[in-house]
Amino acid sequence: MTGLRELQRQRVHEAISTAAIALFLERGFDEVPVTEIAAAAGVSKPTLFKYFPTKEDLVLHRFADHKGEAARVVRGRAPGEHPVAALRRHHLARLAAHDPVTGLNDHPEVLAFHRMVFDTPSLAVRLFHHMAQDEAELAEALAESMDELTAALLAAQALAVQRVLARRAWAQLAAGRPLAETEADAVRAAGHAYALLMDGATGP
Repeated sequence: MTGLRELQRQRVHEAISTAAIALFLERGFDEVPVTEIAAAAGVSKPTLFKYFPTKEDLVLHRFADHKGEAARVVRGRAPGEHPVAALRRHHLARLAAHDPVTGLNDHPEVLAFHRMVFDTPSLAVRLFHHMAQDEAELAEALAESMDELTAALLAAQALAVQRVLARRAWAQLAAGRPLAETEADAVRAAGHAYALLMDGATGP
């Protein structure tokens, strides 16, 4: 019975999310009231807020699978592997998979989704809140193999690198650059960025 309840919950969650994203992409985040999203999904407004505490969460839950990802990569790295090397390896793998979180995905809905997030102040603020949590988790993971200050500085730099690289890849695709060219540039940019991180992490 618990399995059936969880399946129903997942279906409602997906129905609300699908309705919200479709309306947001069609008319803009600020132009769509929550009551309209609830009606489109066939639920009440209170029910919607049980699944998504804020209107911004209707959008940013798509990043939920990546929450704490950097910390997991660092903790799950191979013995002897430097944390920066692990983060670089993971980033390159995500680029190869054209993971939307890297910005390297030219599907029209993905491009429009990122534009909405970047161009809507309340979403940008909420996204930075999520990133701050990720930064704290990464710093905690890094502190298991280095001093606390170095860990905090490296965590902030690593997540800044990921943010800048993702925005760069998305901007190129949004401007019409072919995916293959953008991917080659993204791989070069990632190599350069993580080399700088490594130099800083292992420098004097």
